[in-house]
Amino acid sequence: MSCICSINSISSFSALSSSPRKSIPKPPIVHCSLPGTVAEPKTASVAEPLLLNAVRGENVERPPVWLMRQAGRYMKSYQTICEKYPSFRERSENVDLVVEISLQPWNVFKPDGVILFSDILTPLSGMNIPFDIVKGKGPVIFNPLHTAADVDQVREFVPEESVPYVGKSLTILRKEVQLSVFLFQFSTLKVDNKAAVLGFVGAPFTLASYVVEGGSSKHFSKIKRLAFSEPKVLHTLLQKFATSMAKYIQYQAKNGAQAVQIFDSWATELSPVDFEEFSLPYLKQIVDTVRKTHPNLPLILYASGSGGLLERLALTGVDVVSLDWTVDMAEGRRRLGPNLAVQGNVDPGVLFGSKEFITNRINDVVRKAGKGKHILNLGHGIIVGTPEENVAHFFEVAKGIRY
Repeated sequence: MSCICSINSISSFSALSSSPRKSIPKPPIVHCSLPGTVAEPKTASVAEPLLLNAVRGENVERPPVWLMRQAGRYMKSYQTICEKYPSFRERSENVDLVVEISLQPWNVFKPDGVILFSDILTPLSGMNIPFDIVKGKGPVIFNPLHTAADVDQVREFVPEESVPYVGKSLTILRKEVQLSVFLFQFSTLKVDNKAAVLGFVGAPFTLASYVVEGGSSKHFSKIKRLAFSEPKVLHTLLQKFATSMAKYIQYQAKNGAQAVQIFDSWATELSPVDFEEFSLPYLKQIVDTVRKTHPNLPLILYASGSGGLLERLALTGVDVVSLDWTVDMAEGRRRLGPNLAVQGNVDPGVLFGSKEFITNRINDVVRKAGKGKHILNLGHGIIVGTPEENVAHFFEVAKGIRY
């Protein structure tokens, strides 16, 4: 297995580099079960992060790995920050705290992706939609949108004005990760591609669901009532979100994000025909707009419970479709085709199992995904209460895999 190491200061150089080098056990080789189903790999660019090389179909020695919600409540270090700063919005809108929290899993586990600590609802205040995220309750929209007049009050999002802390945080994260990788490589005499800094946004339909429902929902009756009784009103709202989220992705890329994930968490509450009307066109619009300014920026799309919509997710034009754990990875590969990269999809609940069980499930997913064009991840975010040592084991096993 590969060694998980964090270098905290330049003074560590002499002590670490002068230590006798230990023999490293040969990493396990995972044989892929889907020969010929993934596009032929290209020669990898050593200067680029492993995650980007994998997405682009270049020849990589193992799948890159990061975890959704890898910075969060399962980590003791995060819990300590929460005690001092109990407001989620304060933690996610303060540059120093955003950077510190985003780097917590990086400092411990060294994932191949470092994702910005934020929330998909962060842009709402800048769109004249007041909200908060309340502990124990989740998102709360103070004035839910139900009418055309309500939607008219929604402003187009200007990230430079509304969320400058996001741009500053991404810029710092990019520099911090690059410096940390340099120190890690120097001290261990190990050559390894640096991690990619990831940004993310919410998809139009998911954002619309929150602001119409007033928060999280079980039945989504309010958003569906609007969709089916006053579709023009909903389309107007969706268009505002599509325009705004395209700008938000461009802003994140301009400030250091090397890949961006789009979360359409609630799109799978739609039937396929309604997905084609209320989600797909706006996702495609976002992708097309971003491609004009950032043609090489990898875009990842995640929608939980998406088994019934996989082929339609591929129509959005994204580079990666992130599968949840209810989809068999081999089946998802076949349905999405050889040219689209996949992400996922270990069940988050697996991390409550034994280390042997975790290892077997990781190897099963990697084997079914085939060689290349795969980012190893969970099929959803890390669950609160997950043992931190099991997350460490997940990364250790994942980084020790070789194709």
